[in-house]
Amino acid sequence: MKRLTSTENNLLPVAFIFALTMLWEFVVRIFSIPKYVLPAPSGILKALYRSRDVLLLHTRTTIIEAVIGFAAAIILALLLAGVMNRWKKVKKMFYPVIVISQTVPIIVLAPLIMIWLGFGIMPKISIVVLTCFFPIVISITEGLETVDEDIISMMKVMRASSWQIFTKVKLPAVLPAFFSGLKIAATYSIMGAVIAEWIGAQSGLGVYMTRAMHSFHTEELFADILIVVALSICMFEIINYTGKKIMPWNK
Repeated sequence: MKRLTSTENNLLPVAFIFALTMLWEFVVRIFSIPKYVLPAPSGILKALYRSRDVLLLHTRTTIIEAVIGFAAAIILALLLAGVMNRWKKVKKMFYPVIVISQTVPIIVLAPLIMIWLGFGIMPKISIVVLTCFFPIVISITEGLETVDEDIISMMKVMRASSWQIFTKVKLPAVLPAFFSGLKIAATYSIMGAVIAEWIGAQSGLGVYMTRAMHSFHTEELFADILIVVALSICMFEIINYTGKKIMPWNK
């Protein structure tokens, strides 16, 4: 019964998306909407196949920027969250600054980062780091706050080392929150890379998107968007799968 329910839950969104796509195709054909305004899904798939070689090169660039930036954001978030948890005064200093930093849209900071770091790969990675850093560091910090202090006190009474307390108590407690933050940040990583490429780059899905928009190649533009969505979903599912393997008790 549970397996049947799980299958139904997986099929429902697929069926809904398929029905929505068919409706989209029907409306475009019936009302003869110009393809530069709203292309049909069939036209988007044709454009995706027609431009597959070029799109593959741009996709490769975006993936490299997103993955490196995402990994760097995880490392920085782990370090800062650990320091803030260890020294409360550091948290009082940095936590408000981290929250306030999110009030500035990344699209506003991107041109400044390009000016400071140039037009190579570093500014793109930096923008991805800034995009992904906040949800990860907040999730880790909040997760560490949920650790039961009584358990930690009991471990200290039993003469457990700091490493044992971390691995046996804090780490299992923070993992669910950590992976929740990772899921959000994983989808942000692709978006951050694309935004960085809008500002200035030689290749990447953001560059292809801008060129398609300026030349009114709407089918190619939608094909690019389709790849961005697919990459974001893949990043999310990779983190989701990893979390289930690491935390089998949290299903």
